[in-house]
Formats: sequence, C-alpha cells, structure tokens
Amino acid sequence: MDQQQNPHPADPGAESIMCSRCGTAAEGTPPTWTCSVENHTRRYFCDECARANLRAIESRLDSAWW
Repeated sequence: MDQQQNPHPADPGAESIMCSRCGTAAEGTPPTWTCSVENHTRRYFCDECARANLRAIESRLDSAWW
C-alpha cells in the first residue's frame, strides 16, 4: 500500500499483541479480547483465557462497575 492510500502507516491498533496467559498472538487488538492494566502495564487476554477466568476478572472490579 502506498503512502497516499494509507496516510497513517503507524496505526497503533495494527501492532501484534499476545495473550498474557497462553501466548496466543493476534494482529491488532481483537475486540473480544480482555484488557487489564496491572502494575501500570497493559495486559491482554484472549477469548478462551478470559472466559476461563471470568469470575476472577470480575471480582477485581470496584462495585461501581457492577
């Protein structure tokens, strides 16, 4: 793709990310993945890992979120 078709080649959503639990790789940020900020570090979890750990993920939320 030339520069005229894509004026912003450094699209932040186009980077490759990995699931912090199982290591599954994805291009960009899949909308169904879960994102968590832990110790000022952004961590992503794939669908399978998020579903398997849903109760643990939800239990960390403040009551204002639920």
